[in-house]
Amino acid sequence: MAAAARELQDQGDPHATVKNAVELLVRNVEGCNSASISLVYGKKRVETPAASDDLAATGDRLQEELAQGPALDTLWEQDSVYVPDLADDDRWPTWGPRLTEATGARSVLTFRLFTIKDVIGALSMYSTEVDAFDEEDKAEGLALAAHIALAVLAAQKIDQYESALDSRTLIGQACGVVMERFGVDAVSAFSLLTRLSSTQNVKIRVIAAELLRTRELPTAVSSSDD
Repeated sequence: MAAAARELQDQGDPHATVKNAVELLVRNVEGCNSASISLVYGKKRVETPAASDDLAATGDRLQEELAQGPALDTLWEQDSVYVPDLADDDRWPTWGPRLTEATGARSVLTFRLFTIKDVIGALSMYSTEVDAFDEEDKAEGLALAAHIALAVLAAQKIDQYESALDSRTLIGQACGVVMERFGVDAVSAFSLLTRLSSTQNVKIRVIAAELLRTRELPTAVSSSDD
């Protein structure tokens, strides 16, 4: 996963990074068979700048067509949404079964990449297995999501990076730095940030922001930054 994060960082063209990102997710997240990056406008219109294949593209398209799905409602209030069984989920009784019937998809994990006014960026990972994503998959997806968010913002020529990136994206980006620096996996990187947050009695996003600013593990962070 650290190598995947470096590969995203090394891409010079933001558009190429966005396209490459979905392929990296499929290759590096064990439960992921298909992935997409989407932009959701006003909880109504869904645009997909990149999809690894028709399965992910269909998942995004059906959300707009049926006016239901995690990116159209739940993701606006939550940082991530997990659907362990698309064929049997009361939140989206039409979208999930239709997607399963059309593509064979059975579970999906979606992250919010950023929010700007009435637009959100979303990253979705689909699997043809029921309950395919475990905690490690979720942590790895989060770590890559941070790098993907920056690429999407750049590709869309959106300048408000700091205001657009939510706390989970900031934390994910910090996890990526820890993974690369210390050669650990995403779960271990997140655990390290959590321990620093606990011992220093500041929120984890403050730890993440300080690490990204200095590129070093913070030894002491003032709670006034919280």
